Amino acid sequence: MKIITFLFLFISINGFAQSYQKQIAKHREAYKEDFIKDSNSPLKKSDLQNLHFYDVDSTYKVLAAVELLKNEKVFKMPTFDGSSSDYYRYAHINFSLGGKAIQMTLYRSVALSTNPVYKDHLFLPFTDETNNKETYGGGRYIDLDTKEINDNRIEIDFNKAYNPYCAYSDGYRCPVPPEENDLQLAVKAGEKAYTGKKKHQK
Repeated sequence: MKIITFLFLFISINGFAQSYQKQIAKHREAYKEDFIKDSNSPLKKSDLQNLHFYDVDSTYKVLAAVELLKNEKVFKMPTFDGSSSDYYRYAHINFSLGGKAIQMTLYRSVALSTNPVYKDHLFLPFTDETNNKETYGGGRYIDLDTKEINDNRIEIDFNKAYNPYCAYSDGYRCPVPPEENDLQLAVKAGEKAYTGKKKHQK
C-alpha cells in the first residue's frame, strides 16, 4: 500500500512539474510573439533567436503576503533615458526565497491606471545579483494584476521576469527599478541577457 501511495505521489508531482513547464513555455512563446505584433517593438522576428531564458524552476514561484499601502503620494520613477514616469506605491509584499525573508514593493502607473485596459495593472521592477553577469544590467520586470490578490496573497513567479525594451534598444522610457526592490541574492529565473546587438533609434 505504501509503495502504491508513493508511486501515486511521485506521478502527481512529476505531472505537475511537466504541466508547469508547459505553462511557462507557452507564456514565453506568447511573449516572443508580442514582439512581432507590437508596432513599437524594438525586435524583429530574426532577433528572437537572441532571447534566452533560465530553465523553468518552480522554486522561484512564491506566494507572497500583501500589505496594501494607504495615502501614498505620487512620485517620479526615473527612466533610463533620463526622464521619469509617475507612479505610486501600491503594496508591500513579503515572502521567502532562497531561505531569505524578502520584502518588495508593488507599484501602479498613474498613466496606465486611467486606461480601462490597464487600470488593474501592477508593476514589479527589481534588480538582483545576476545583473550585468547573466541578466540585463538594468534589472527586470514582472507584470501583475490587482485581481490576482486573494485573501491578501499574490503569486509572484520570477520565471516570468522579463527585460525592459531598453535591454534591446535605446529610445525607450524604461523605468529604473527602485533601490527598495534590489534583491540581495541571485534570481536565476526568467529572461537572461539579450545576446544580439543593441539597436540605436535615429
